[in-house]
Amino acid sequence: MARIQTDKDVSRKEVIIKASAKLFREKGYKAASMRDLAVKVGVEAASLYNHIRSKAELLHDICFNVANVFFEHMNEVESTQATPIEKLEKLLRFHIKQMLENFEEVYVSDREWRYLADPYLSNFQNQRRSYRKRFASIIQQGIEQGQINKIDASTAVLVLLHAISGIDSWHRSTHKVSGEELEENIVTILIQGLQK
Repeated sequence: MARIQTDKDVSRKEVIIKASAKLFREKGYKAASMRDLAVKVGVEAASLYNHIRSKAELLHDICFNVANVFFEHMNEVESTQATPIEKLEKLLRFHIKQMLENFEEVYVSDREWRYLADPYLSNFQNQRRSYRKRFASIIQQGIEQGQINKIDASTAVLVLLHAISGIDSWHRSTHKVSGEELEENIVTILIQGLQK
């Protein structure tokens, strides 16, 4: 029987999670089967259950792993003495890098989370709301300090995050700028659009 191939310092479960993120992005969570996943990792479907309990567990792990990474970064940014504009730039660059470097996981976390089962679904929705409120609070501080145009901070967060989620079309493009150039272009457009 074939074994799941891993690199050094990567567990078999991590390989399965990475493959499931790719599969869920390609087919959607609902349409993807454990048999599809087994083909992706090169084992029999029954072998997967030596490492995971269910497809639902994989979605949970993807969504909450991504959420935790973003929350940790938000904590770091908020704890700095940077100006609101500088904080926003740090957050935007981090979001862009995650979309470039961990695209499959971030995409699934952003698009497929609605298939989580309660109580995880409610928990994840609360985390999303909390994150967006913290993001909006930084924008609001910038408005109050006269660095950012007077706009609705919550609307600005939606626009910024949706603009960055559009990077999925960059991944599909055959003629594209480099990831570094993409990051610089997006940050320039978004920050200049906010800045007074």
